[in-house]
Amino acid sequence: MKNVNLQQLEEIINLGEALEREFKSDSRREFSDNEIYEEIVALANTDGGALLIGVEDNGQVTGSRARHNPRTDPMRLQSAIFNNTVPSINTRISLIDHPDGEVLAIEVDPYPEPCATTQGRSLHRVIGADGKPATVPFYPRDQRSRRVDLGLLDFSAQTMEGVSFDDLDPLEFERLKQIVKRLHGDQHLLSLPNSEIAKALKLVESEGTQLRPNISGILLLGKESLISDLIPTHSVHFQVIDAKGEVRVNKSFQWPLLRTLDEVEQLFLSRNEEREVMSGLFRIPVPDYSEPGVREAINNAVLHRDYSKLGSAYFQWHPDHILITNPGGFPEGITMNNLLVHEPKPRNPRLAEAFKRIGLVEQTGRGVDRIYLGQLRYGRPIPDYSRSDDTGVRVVLRGGAPSLKFAEFVYEQEKEGKPLNLDELLVLNALHFERRIDSESAGQLIQKGTSEGRAVLEQLHERGLVEAKGERRGRVYHLAASLYKRFQMESEYVRAKGFAPHQHEQ
Repeated sequence: MKNVNLQQLEEIINLGEALEREFKSDSRREFSDNEIYEEIVALANTDGGALLIGVEDNGQVTGSRARHNPRTDPMRLQSAIFNNTVPSINTRISLIDHPDGEVLAIEVDPYPEPCATTQGRSLHRVIGADGKPATVPFYPRDQRSRRVDLGLLDFSAQTMEGVSFDDLDPLEFERLKQIVKRLHGDQHLLSLPNSEIAKALKLVESEGTQLRPNISGILLLGKESLISDLIPTHSVHFQVIDAKGEVRVNKSFQWPLLRTLDEVEQLFLSRNEEREVMSGLFRIPVPDYSEPGVREAINNAVLHRDYSKLGSAYFQWHPDHILITNPGGFPEGITMNNLLVHEPKPRNPRLAEAFKRIGLVEQTGRGVDRIYLGQLRYGRPIPDYSRSDDTGVRVVLRGGAPSLKFAEFVYEQEKEGKPLNLDELLVLNALHFERRIDSESAGQLIQKGTSEGRAVLEQLHERGLVEAKGERRGRVYHLAASLYKRFQMESEYVRAKGFAPHQHEQ
């Protein structure tokens, strides 16, 4: 924002404190200049934001004191912040006259490199154990994670002293070849000796005549003892949790990634039951959970986790859902509101490239589409990323009874050469659960805006899969009568349209 006005100030206050918003009282004691420098450094080291001085934690305005004579000089304070931070931080400063007192608003953008005060204090913003935002020391390990988040450092490409090619496990090279065959990865790898495979996948760095494995090489092909010694942050847990919240199965792995992923997949498949629905003469298998979708989700969890942070990746099987988590939030710029449309931004680029060539993840980097499609094609709720924060990505895949009729419909569309794309499935799935949708809601759902949402709805309307109600700008859509009847949801059609499907067809 530029020159915050009273209305904008009240909007910020109403949102409350967060990582990007900090309120400071100036009534009981003066909030010092040094404290201002520290809070600005913390905001710059996180996501940027606004520091409001003269506002209590609960949002009550009590006013800020004059920092200069006769009142606070924004240009002078801006210069002081610039000269007392390293690198020098630019800010935007506003003085807002509020009925309850003057508020000093200082805004700052996020900085790509670690910032500190000239007194050597480096801080950042986190969510504390009490769920509230806090300003805490910005330690070197946190700075490294921040650089990884910003895409300035590829932790997976770094090498470690004292590690040689002989520390890689020949059995894991053989496992890699088997996976390449099974998943139709880069077949060129199959004819290469182990050292050339490692070079081709960029899992080693050449140092003279020696090959030194990097973090990706150690994670994929390293001996188990080497991994536990050098990368103690790596571990994956597979848990089965019953309705009472008790852990019935708890397996932990610090094995090489290929072996770990193999084992987790086998544990998943052994519990993933299938039922069948008939479509004419064809049997359509409908599993509890989509195998490709779950595989992509667990692969993403180990691929995109922050290996510089302590913590484990978890695969938790609950009675009605699967929860998959990994340490480290979304990479910079990616949120749960744009992950379907944001360009791929792997946290560990070197490891991601190896995963693609092996065949473990989607070649275009659009694996999240596969996770969504795995839920949508069986009429289940979309993946839920709402539990994610800056400490970790958490995705919930809802299970429970699928819509067999919806699954049959999707299959028949494919068989007829008219497959539904992701956007169309997102909209039809939403209508299957919520009856009505407009262009704005559809745009939010597909994460492409109102115009694209309207275009998808019109495409479905032209295909006879949805019906429209109202004028163009205020138009709402619901499933077509034929689909309500097919899904055995005639009563829902009555509520959406006002009369029964068979009346409509007449």
